[in-house]
Amino acid sequence: MEVTPDLLSVFPLLRPLPPATLTRLASCSWVEKFSRRGIVLDPNKSEAVVCFLFEGKLQGIDFTVDGREVGLYFVDPGDFCGEAALFDDLARPEYVVSLAHSVAVKVPSVAIQEIMSETPSVMNLLGNKLATRIRQLTFQRSLLAIPNVQQRVCCQLWMLCKDLKAMEETSAVGIVNPPTHLEIANMLSVSRESVTRVFQTLQNRQIVRRSGPSLLSVLDAKQLKNLAEGNEPL
Repeated sequence: MEVTPDLLSVFPLLRPLPPATLTRLASCSWVEKFSRRGIVLDPNKSEAVVCFLFEGKLQGIDFTVDGREVGLYFVDPGDFCGEAALFDDLARPEYVVSLAHSVAVKVPSVAIQEIMSETPSVMNLLGNKLATRIRQLTFQRSLLAIPNVQQRVCCQLWMLCKDLKAMEETSAVGIVNPPTHLEIANMLSVSRESVTRVFQTLQNRQIVRRSGPSLLSVLDAKQLKNLAEGNEPL
């Protein structure tokens, strides 16, 4: 796949840019494909890029001092990662891995930095993204303080659902390319077996249903929300 101005305009951050700027970006950008668990961004490498996800699903991860993997956040199509280095020129603090077959466009950080100084709207969007990421990580940390494992897992599932407003208005929603039980366990600092037991209960109560390998259907979003908020026991 060739990087073209039309391809770059798919991404909300780059969409407002004029055609000449998109053409300039396309000339220095490239496409990479990743299999499941492939490393998309490696903090040990000097590659200075912002990664835009075209297809698939990514996850930011880190490791504890004793080598345990910790999940941090997810990246969905249209979104991007690697933006922190745009502001401090330091090595990125985490790995980013692919959770499914993924296609990403990598744009050199220096090219994005040039646009930041030229286009205030891009700077505003980047600032909003950083603020959103901070809120996500703060919420993710708060989940670890919930003593009830079942509620913790339900909170994580609720967070994974993209359109919370739509969830409050309808009884069903789908999570595309959902993380595995192990990946959720790594996000919540619990065992994979604990996550599996919660999913079995949710399935038995017809709150969620696995619809093939790439879709998790939330059949009763309102009940999931109640469980996540601790308003009723699982």
